[in-house]
Amino acid sequence: MSTKSLPAPKVGRRTVVIAVLTVIVLVVAALIGGEAYARHRIASCISSQFEKEMGSQIDVGFGAKPLLITWLDGKVSRLDVDSKGDEFGPAVDMQVHAQFHDIEMAEGSNSGSSVGSSNADVSWSNSGISQTLQGLVSDVQSDPDTGQLTMKVLGGFGAMQLTPRIQDGKVDIDVAQAQFLGIGVPDDLAQGVVDLMTESLQTYPMGLQPTELRVTADGIQVDLQGGPTELPAAEGNASC
Repeated sequence: MSTKSLPAPKVGRRTVVIAVLTVIVLVVAALIGGEAYARHRIASCISSQFEKEMGSQIDVGFGAKPLLITWLDGKVSRLDVDSKGDEFGPAVDMQVHAQFHDIEMAEGSNSGSSVGSSNADVSWSNSGISQTLQGLVSDVQSDPDTGQLTMKVLGGFGAMQLTPRIQDGKVDIDVAQAQFLGIGVPDDLAQGVVDLMTESLQTYPMGLQPTELRVTADGIQVDLQGGPTELPAAEGNASC
């Protein structure tokens, strides 16, 4: 007795299209999910490392390279860092925007990362300077034409004029004039103001060095540059 084989069921074009679209959707969803997971892990790791070094909470942003690739090769081409909060080191209302380039993330949570180069812009407002020097000065005004800061001291009866500048790779503060009712301001007061301002303007992390300083109508702006440096290992559960 002869048997006839049944013809193979035909697969319609619509079915093929649906199947292909389903696969594409699943692949895209997997890539999106993987990118989101990688972004969370890497952002957590890098934020912990940078916050430990900078001494301030930060917001981080990444360049165009997908972080899913970064998670695989451990390299970040560019990282944008913005200070978060009202304080940066001893300074109140000092805003820091920095870019770090050619970051290589070491394997393992007990290892740090390396940075190829960096640059940063720092803005410190007159109001922030006044709050930082609270108890020493009562008001701060800046003059971009003279490059000087004028501060009221001793209840407003005295005044100091300071000239910030970069000297030998560091920010230096010169006292141009300090008077109280026509006589000199006490040396310890003037030195206290200079010391606190100098400390605030020299608290820069990761080898960043000031290259240019400008007195603006709103305060002080400083440009920074940095070369190769190392980051400390991530803390807690922020493993890379």
